[in-house]
Amino acid sequence: MSTRSYKELLIAMMRTGILGFGGGPSVIPLIRYEAVTKYQWLDDAEFGEILAIANTLPGPIAPKMAAYLGYRLNKSAGAAVAVLAHILPTSLAMIALLGFLYKLQHSPVVTGMISAVRPVIAVMLGQMAYEFAAKSVKGLGKLGAIIFGAIAFILLSVVNLHPGIVVAIFLLYGVFHFKLRPAGNKDAAARKGASS
Repeated sequence: MSTRSYKELLIAMMRTGILGFGGGPSVIPLIRYEAVTKYQWLDDAEFGEILAIANTLPGPIAPKMAAYLGYRLNKSAGAAVAVLAHILPTSLAMIALLGFLYKLQHSPVVTGMISAVRPVIAVMLGQMAYEFAAKSVKGLGKLGAIIFGAIAFILLSVVNLHPGIVVAIFLLYGVFHFKLRPAGNKDAAARKGASS
């Protein structure tokens, strides 16, 4: 990896760590912007796959995504740089501000800032959800995407199944679905050829 790539990785992961307000889900659109749009380290399809796999693993999602990007760019050293760049600035800021934490949490200014930034996070998450839904329609078809979306909603919201388990179930189905699909297409083509 070149010095420029290290610099880009440091800047990108520091930016996502500092601007990622409200935890893992709000950081994902920021990481996607840096990795897919700005630096083009990977495409949307690969980002979606890595996000799904990272959701099945234990621990916070954002450092796992940072570790993957760093590893993809420069193996173990890149992973270490990316994770440290992502978590170190905010960790140091939390340590520095720890003494003021209880005073600030009831401040009207801080409460106003938090309230003002929430709609921005909601829009970012909604935009990413829309883009992933569009890709689902492309891969599964409209009906398939609706059915799988409904099943995922029921498992996550009604049954309260852990998201990692839901992702693992869908990954397993995906393996069988795409293994059987080409065989089904070949059989249909063979039947069509025989009838004509």
